[in-house]
Parts: sequence; structure tokens; C-alpha cells
Amino acid sequence: MEKGRAITTNLPWEVSESRIRRRFKWTRVRVVNDLAATAVAIPLLTGRETFGLKKGKATRKQNIGLVAPGTGLGMALLVWSRDRFFPVASEGGHADFGPNSPRESDLWRHLRRRFGHVSIERVLSGPGLYNVYGWLRDSGRFKEPRWLAERMNEMDPPTAITEAALQKESRLAAAALETFVTVLGAVAGNLALTGTTRGGIYLGGGIPPKILPVLQSNGFVNAFLGKGRFRTFLEQIPVQVILNDKAALFGAAARAFEDL
Repeated sequence: MEKGRAITTNLPWEVSESRIRRRFKWTRVRVVNDLAATAVAIPLLTGRETFGLKKGKATRKQNIGLVAPGTGLGMALLVWSRDRFFPVASEGGHADFGPNSPRESDLWRHLRRRFGHVSIERVLSGPGLYNVYGWLRDSGRFKEPRWLAERMNEMDPPTAITEAALQKESRLAAAALETFVTVLGAVAGNLALTGTTRGGIYLGGGIPPKILPVLQSNGFVNAFLGKGRFRTFLEQIPVQVILNDKAALFGAAARAFEDL
């Protein structure tokens, strides 16, 4: 977003403060990045609106990180400065995907041949989960069940994959979701290091609340902590999943209240 105008990456939308003002005859309009809005909501969420995924000891008045896989992959930071939090939006989802194993290197090569640049979003998003599924299917590691292929033709493919994995109906779907979760753990750990997020890491977006059983496996936490000499630092950082699917709207309302 720049000068009150935003062009979305995954949807054919252009949003403009000036156009909205003219259309509705409003005197004041501010367009807010969705991840920045979600980040603003984090300190306002109650315990029932989050799920503790990894224990740790959050430090008050310290930076907080947000990773949100959904239609795309969003990231943001809440930076503590001058007695308040300041949301910092980012385009971290379009940074390079960094493999952490020979298997993930094979995934990277598969995506490189297909897309050229391999961003993290090519793995950590709804379409990204389908990319991972396709890689595993085409590699011959797993056989695709005919019923699952038919189901993906009838409904949203990432949803079909997720449901089949959670219900343990398909080894292929389960392996795709496990890979997704492992990469998510690594990326969340990277953001914790980048932002020194002693206040905690939060997982937002539409996907994490739907895959809690798999997120609670060792794959996520091991990847989150797997940063060599900084493992001890990361052990202290708690990870929470945001359960309130209206968090972004809540944060946008809070920003509007501040402006008033």
C-alpha cells in the first residue's frame, strides 16, 4: 500500500482512499493493511480468542510477530516504542522459501521449475498447500485416491486436502499437511528471530484454526526451535493461534477509534 492506494496480490482489486471518500461522501478514510489491522487486535484479544500452541514466557512491552496463512501469506510485527505498540506491515510472504532438508529442497526444485521465483507463499497458503500436494503426488511417493481427485474437482482443493488429512483418509493429504506445518514452524521461528519477538508469535489467517490437531504435532515446534545456537532464545517465546476470525475487523475498528 502506498499513498492511500493498494493493489492486492491474490485478488483483482484496487482500493483507494480517495475513491472511497468520493463514493460515500465521507470526510476521512484510511485504508489499513489487513495484517497490520490483525496485529493491532492482538493485545485486545481475550484468552478464549486464542489457543496456546507452544509454551513460553512472553515479556510485556516487547515486540510481537504475526504469521497468517490463508488465501495468501501475510506477516506483520507489533513493535513496542514510546509506551505503545506500532503495527508494521510487511511483504514477508513473498520472500524466498528456504528449504531445511533434502526433501524440502526437492519441493523447492519442483516449484522452481513451475514458478521461477519460489516465495514462501507458494508453500504457506491455500494454493500453497495444493502445490505441496501436487509435488508429493507427482513425485510418486504416494498414490492419489480417485475419490480425492474427484472431491477436489467438486470443491475447493485445499479444503478437500485438509479434510482428508484431518480425517486420516489419505496418506498423501496427510503428508502434504505435515509438510505445510513444518514449513510454517520454520517461518514462524524466522520471524521471531527477525523481529526479536519476546512478546510472542501469533498465527492468524484462515488456515491455522482449522488444522490445530496437526499444528500440535512435534513438526511445528521442532521446526520453530531448529535455529541452531538460538534455540534457547526461541524456547522462551510462546506461540498462540488466533481463533477469532474477526480479528482484522476488530483491529481496523481500534485504529479508527484511535484516529477519532
